[in-house]
Amino acid sequence: MSDSDDSDTADRSAAGHDDSDSRHERTRSYPTPGPHNSLRSWMGARSPLVVARNYAVIWLVRVSPSLRLKNWLLRRLGMTVGEGVSWGLESTPDVFWPNLITVSDEAIIGYDATILCHEFLQDEYRLGEVSIGERAMIGAGAVVLPGIEIGADARVAANSLVTEDVPSGTTVAGVPATEERSNEH
Repeated sequence: MSDSDDSDTADRSAAGHDDSDSRHERTRSYPTPGPHNSLRSWMGARSPLVVARNYAVIWLVRVSPSLRLKNWLLRRLGMTVGEGVSWGLESTPDVFWPNLITVSDEAIIGYDATILCHEFLQDEYRLGEVSIGERAMIGAGAVVLPGIEIGADARVAANSLVTEDVPSGTTVAGVPATEERSNEH
């Protein structure tokens, strides 16, 4: 193992990551009732009134230019939002389970980024908490899947699909997002 491998392992450990702990291990699965896909029976998973309220509040958050109002409203939905968090216009936290999202101090969620805490699949649906560390940056149009942990000072490039944890201080990009290596010597 090289010195850089030791450093990568130490960074993941410091960020609370365990290489054997994948997002799928941090999500809970629920079987789909009946013969149809899970999205057809979403009303059995979450109250339609709760989803309607969440949708209305999140729609307002998406179009409001006031960062203070956005954070205040999202906290009212049960989301953990740190001090100084900035939400770009049209950014969308999960409308079904926003209470499963934690965004730490001074993080930036870019324009039209989406943070999901649920996945409706054919035979099941999954729920998982999403944690975004201090001063992390999520680029415009990026999608973060359920069960993901993004470390402090991590960066997710625009239009990336985050399917694995992002260690502290790391930059990821692409579909699926992978670590971008520096060209510095």
